[in-house]
Amino acid sequence: MTQSYSRFFSRATLAALALGAASQMRSLGAPDPDVLEGQSLAAEVCASRPTHSFTNSGILRVRDAGGKRVSVPLTIRTLVNAGEDTWQMSYEAKTGATNETLVITHPPGMAPTYEISRSAVGQPAGTPRPIGSQAGATPFAGSDFWVGDLGLDFLHWPGQRIIRKDKPEMRLGRPCRILESTLPGAPGYERVRSWIDLEHRQPLIAEAYDAQGRLVKEFSVGSVKKVDGIYQLKDMEITNERDGTLTRLEFDLNVAP
Repeated sequence: MTQSYSRFFSRATLAALALGAASQMRSLGAPDPDVLEGQSLAAEVCASRPTHSFTNSGILRVRDAGGKRVSVPLTIRTLVNAGEDTWQMSYEAKTGATNETLVITHPPGMAPTYEISRSAVGQPAGTPRPIGSQAGATPFAGSDFWVGDLGLDFLHWPGQRIIRKDKPEMRLGRPCRILESTLPGAPGYERVRSWIDLEHRQPLIAEAYDAQGRLVKEFSVGSVKKVDGIYQLKDMEITNERDGTLTRLEFDLNVAP
């Protein structure tokens, strides 16, 4: 779940994804309008991207089940190359004597890929290790943010459906559409209900549930700030209901190119 709040997206990519979803539904029979709308909204959110590269810093504030608190400094880099649709985000954390770096690559029209590396502080970076199907249950830097959370992996799941569509619901003072994403058998959690800001097309709140319907995690964004013409998150938080832990991610919005 990234810090860039307002992004432009490729209309061509969005149209292709929406048409592909519609074609698939038609091949299975009469299309379900709630599914088609959900696929289209998820594709729109996924197709958004930053307009330029920048670097900023942040901090993970982790509270464990016993109430102990740990702060982990971060460097967050967004890399956008002119003329290329693929873009990347990296999160570099210092946890004690270890550096941990997560690189998320966002190809157009596809789910993100993840690589993580670890090394001792002061030593060369370790060899990146790809994280595949376990991205949804791999913690980053000992926090409640799992690798798949930071890449909004659930928006790429095949099951997408709009619910309670009679009118928008208000969350954090913003009108939202509720999107339900499902992937049976997914690690960590397999159903996510997210409230998507209708204007900015980004999740404001998300609830993740396991196969038994139990709430596993709850995500919410904090306030936003306009920096260099771009709305960016100042903070966001994840509560791990299963483990009784909480992590708050705070951003320093003094953005460097």
